[in-house]
Amino acid sequence: MSAPVVVAGASMAGLRAAEQLRAAGWDGPVTLVGDEPHMPYNRPPLSKEVLAGRASYESLAFRPRAGVADVEWRLGRKVLGADLDARSVELDDGTVLPYGGLVVATGMRPRRLRCPGPLAGRHTVRTLDDARGLRDALTRPGARVVVVGAGFIGCEVAATAVGLGAAEVTVVDPLPLPMVGPLGELLATALLRRHEQRGVRFALGAGVSGFEGDDRVTGVLLDDGRVIAADVVVESVGSVANTEWLQGNGLDLSDGVPTDEHLRVGDRPEVIAVGDVARFPNARYDGVPRRVEHWSIPTDTAKHAAKVLAAHLAGEEHGLVPFAPLPTFWSDQHDFRLQSFGSPVLGKDDVRVLEGDPEGDLLAGYHRDGLLVGVVALGGKAAAAGAARYRAELMARAVPA
Repeated sequence: MSAPVVVAGASMAGLRAAEQLRAAGWDGPVTLVGDEPHMPYNRPPLSKEVLAGRASYESLAFRPRAGVADVEWRLGRKVLGADLDARSVELDDGTVLPYGGLVVATGMRPRRLRCPGPLAGRHTVRTLDDARGLRDALTRPGARVVVVGAGFIGCEVAATAVGLGAAEVTVVDPLPLPMVGPLGELLATALLRRHEQRGVRFALGAGVSGFEGDDRVTGVLLDDGRVIAADVVVESVGSVANTEWLQGNGLDLSDGVPTDEHLRVGDRPEVIAVGDVARFPNARYDGVPRRVEHWSIPTDTAKHAAKVLAAHLAGEEHGLVPFAPLPTFWSDQHDFRLQSFGSPVLGKDDVRVLEGDPEGDLLAGYHRDGLLVGVVALGGKAAAAGAARYRAELMARAVPA
């Protein structure tokens, strides 16, 4: 029997990789390893529907395709190390798994604040168990909530907390506007206005220097001297790639796992990386390797990388087309949605209003070297539909480096 393909990481990216390996013709053994006890599930609803009590785990769980019915699942097990030369990985129970192919799908974990003060009352949102614990805290009467970080998750949690009736919701961020990094000033200013109109407070331009309280948090101390009373703190200050288990193999793990234009890791055609842990060049734009933490990326990377790996395992490597996905994201906040196609971050220095205006529904175009590289809609269903109309144009256009 041939050595199995080991998939390290049992979330959406890992599941999609296993499914796509089968679709690409690999009929050998596949072992999927994941540190959570749950079967793969959809993460975006954690900061919205799960916190709001509108979704259960059963509604989030992916239904694996029939082709992976024979996959071996090792859940509740963490990958501790890998020897890429020996083609083996080690699990936290001491098991060593040899492989013929390796899929790196270990994803990200929340970055935590390293500030003095109690730990009780401080939450992150990455797993189902995280969301369950945070919901219990948010639904206590009179909850005063401080969200540290005004990115996607932070803004979504703040909106959900207001909807649950929290007494106070304050978002803290050292940047001057929410989500200004990926969106630029035009959309970020419009987003701030909408949140404030719905009851969210902001403490912008300030960082967190510590937490007050004895056994649990009672306040958040800012680096400008202000103190914000808090019963619940949500830390949404970015992510850290789960790559420690790959150390010692000569890889640059400073920001995820570097790949070539086919999602192969290093000079090893038997190792691929998928999902938001992969740092890859996108042939649609340029040759700069980047990680992309959007919902579409696990499926897009898995589909391409699985074909590449299956072809290698079958000894049929030919005709490979460089990976060139069109990133897509959406974010539901309060009663409006952000909908994007393309890569707005590459064009945030040249943002133009395509439709609407900042006071109402707004569709903005992001340009690099005068060419459209992304669109973002802010508003209702009509605005989101407007963004979708530009998808074909973005798909057809490659931007020179």
